[in-house]
Amino acid sequence: MSKLPVFISSWAFFSLFLSVHSQHERFVYTKFRRSEGIGADADGSSLSLNAVVEIHGTGLLQLTKETSRLIGHAFYRTPLQFKDTVDGAVHSFSTTFAFAIVPDYPQLGGHGFAFVIAPSIELTGALPSQYLGLLNASNVGNFTNHIFAVEFDTVQDFEFGDINDNHIGIDINNLVSNASVSAAYYSDDGKMNELNLKSGQNIQAWVDYDGFGKVLNVTVSPCSSKPPRPVLSFPLDLSPILHDQMFVGFSASTGLLASSHYLLGWSFAMNGVAPSLNLTDVPSFPSQHKKKNTTFIIIAAVGAVLLLIAAIAAASFLFYRFKNADVIEPWELECGPHRFSYKELKNATKGFRDRELLGFGGFGKVYKGTLPGSGSDVAVKRISNESRQGIREFVAEIASIGRLRHRNLVQLQGWCRRRADLLLVYDYMPNGSLDKFLFSDESGPSRPLLSWAQRFRILRGVASALLYLHEEWEHVVIHRDVKASNVLLDGEFNGRLGDFGLAKIYEHGADPSTTRVAGTLGYLAPELTRTGKATTGSDVFSFGALALGVVCGRRPVESKAAPEEMILVDWVWEQWNAGRWAEVVDPSLGGDYEREEVEVIVKVGLMCSHLEPAVRPTMRDVVRYLDGGDAAEVPDVPSPPADYEGVGFDACSPSRVSECSIAIGEERTGLVSGSGLPGSTSGVPTEEDSASWNCDLVCGQLEDAGP
Repeated sequence: MSKLPVFISSWAFFSLFLSVHSQHERFVYTKFRRSEGIGADADGSSLSLNAVVEIHGTGLLQLTKETSRLIGHAFYRTPLQFKDTVDGAVHSFSTTFAFAIVPDYPQLGGHGFAFVIAPSIELTGALPSQYLGLLNASNVGNFTNHIFAVEFDTVQDFEFGDINDNHIGIDINNLVSNASVSAAYYSDDGKMNELNLKSGQNIQAWVDYDGFGKVLNVTVSPCSSKPPRPVLSFPLDLSPILHDQMFVGFSASTGLLASSHYLLGWSFAMNGVAPSLNLTDVPSFPSQHKKKNTTFIIIAAVGAVLLLIAAIAAASFLFYRFKNADVIEPWELECGPHRFSYKELKNATKGFRDRELLGFGGFGKVYKGTLPGSGSDVAVKRISNESRQGIREFVAEIASIGRLRHRNLVQLQGWCRRRADLLLVYDYMPNGSLDKFLFSDESGPSRPLLSWAQRFRILRGVASALLYLHEEWEHVVIHRDVKASNVLLDGEFNGRLGDFGLAKIYEHGADPSTTRVAGTLGYLAPELTRTGKATTGSDVFSFGALALGVVCGRRPVESKAAPEEMILVDWVWEQWNAGRWAEVVDPSLGGDYEREEVEVIVKVGLMCSHLEPAVRPTMRDVVRYLDGGDAAEVPDVPSPPADYEGVGFDACSPSRVSECSIAIGEERTGLVSGSGLPGSTSGVPTEEDSASWNCDLVCGQLEDAGP
């Protein structure tokens, strides 16, 4: 008798045994043990908790405390088998948990929490506040996240399209909910009743997934009995979302305002109904009312005994608070939820000390900071209070720009206002600005070398970012100051376009109303000195100057070039017309470059730098040329007018051009004490005082641009 059938039968039985065993995972917690936590395997712990989470002696699990910008994670330590080992179908599952959200201020939520199914218990890079400790600005929406969550949110975040500040949502790889509903429950008579998630009272939730019908049901109730109908039912196939094995647990976060998130009990079952929770057995959470009464009694007792000392201390405290008050005016609340507190940014930058200083420019200083709670590195730009624009309008524009999302833009994470000062919080770019890799400084150290592949990738990224600003966002955004020092490099040397301090936003189809020329000499389109109106075409010109600078490794204007100022665009035009375009390539590359790609960049740079705006390509055309990488596909460079004598700067006299060229030829790069970084190589774009300029439309007088 053949042994093959026996082997096959044994294998099938063994596979079936494993499948059945893994399909019936279940657990229940009516009280949590203090021994649960990271590194507690030796005593039988089954939960993995991060450092923020606390388990009280009563068995209560507290995900977050009444502290700003915290992240709390609590996961079942063992991964669960969510897919059938034979056909790969997602199993049905059921979970129920009792929770309470106690906000620091009863009428204001401090963000929410979520039941999570994730591929790992380490949600690396996750941010607090509106990201709920699940994702961050870079990976939100990525299909590679493989994260499923049911959120219980108490803050309305317009960025993610929240319906209100008291809702339940189903999230897949994103914080823009696939489905959401106001928190409510159905009574036995079929009536829907509102439910306040931030009431501070016990609430029980049920999350049930039908693997056969592919439907997810979410039910909530203020009591232990399950309502007859779910408040949210959503058709959902989790097959492309979940791996074979996943972790289950909870994630909570706080923002500028804080809440305490408590778990009183939790049960879970695979291919079955989660064990019920008897709320009479679960622990009670600290009463907010009792805490306030206790605090009042203690304060009253101390005040009675030490009245004089308390009065002096109170007066000193009030004076200090008034002096350093972080006053939030009502109109600021309309600008979105991305407002940081001044205290938080002061702590992040260690009191804005000089050792954290990265650079400085016309608008102010830039500091490196580490956000407490998340530990994320950021760059904080402190803008001076002499802005020509009203503080309220500027904040509104900054809040609008903060909604821009593109992989090649420096992300604005948030802002803070303290009196007349503004602080802008950006992603930190560890490799600094592009200009420090392109342009040599005779008095300074030799520049690090960028390969041709890196340069080409950087230009493609910047072009993609400008296309997004010009055509793909809901408004047209004109950057107005595209230049090498405003291109920042992340850890992998990807180009990120930054510094929207000079950007103007206007509706698609509308004419820009700007009549004040602002920008940087050499990158500035010639027509701006005549019309004073920035357009997408003037951004295209600036990109052309940037592209030629990347190829040549030279500044757009070099005041020290003999015998007079060298205008890079004019010089490249001369070499192109003479058929010597290959001679413009940066000699530091040592001939190690792709000739076809160099020709594409030179042609695109000259087309973008054409004197006539109508002849220049759009950024969509530029992106298409760069993605193709074939010089033959790029149209012939249009010849300049017959009387062309160089781009020049016709609104200014030659003497003033010379004067200005000398001023801008030496960008500010003073070393910052203790940082080891040049003043302009911060992780966020800074303005060069000497390079930003404005041209009077009548007499061509040059002056400092200011903020």
